[in-house]
Amino acid sequence: MSFLIQANDPDAVHPRRMFLGKSGLLLSGAAVALMAGQDALAAAKGGDAAPSDIQILNTALGAELEAIAAYQVGAESGLLQKPVLDLAVTFQGHHKEHADVLSKTIVKLGGKPVAAKAKYQFPTETLKNQNDVLRFAAGLEKGAVSAYLGAVPLFGNRELAKAAASILGDEAMHWAVLRNALGEAPVPSAFMS
Repeated sequence: MSFLIQANDPDAVHPRRMFLGKSGLLLSGAAVALMAGQDALAAAKGGDAAPSDIQILNTALGAELEAIAAYQVGAESGLLQKPVLDLAVTFQGHHKEHADVLSKTIVKLGGKPVAAKAKYQFPTETLKNQNDVLRFAAGLEKGAVSAYLGAVPLFGNRELAKAAASILGDEAMHWAVLRNALGEAPVPSAFMS
């Protein structure tokens, strides 16, 4: 089985690395965070966003598309057991929702959403067991947290900044849950950098 995900743009830059130069209770909390982000993104109007805001949103969209592909690799690897497989599919669904809202917002603001890459190069040769897959996913989620953390203050439109912060919260929850599944402290420090 090939772990390369096929889509549209083989020459796209690795979005998680390039995103701003940084590479029930759970579900209800994630749903609340995502809904807040959707509302803020939906409120944005074309005249309210600078071209740099659209660029930041597009970079975030590229990272979300990569996350969708990464969780697909994990799901298809045969290495994840229930309920971890269900968790991975749930997190992939969150990333799909993020991507959908980001894409629609970019269009609403007059931009053109980026497409998924034709293939992603993931370190599949290092994925030998469930913990390897969890560690890989946790690393991507940590990178997403750092990226959104860096993006929030850069938005000219403060509603977009609030929406990005909402997605940041969801990514942080993913990272914490994955760390916990690995037997690591879910929240390793009082501050994120």
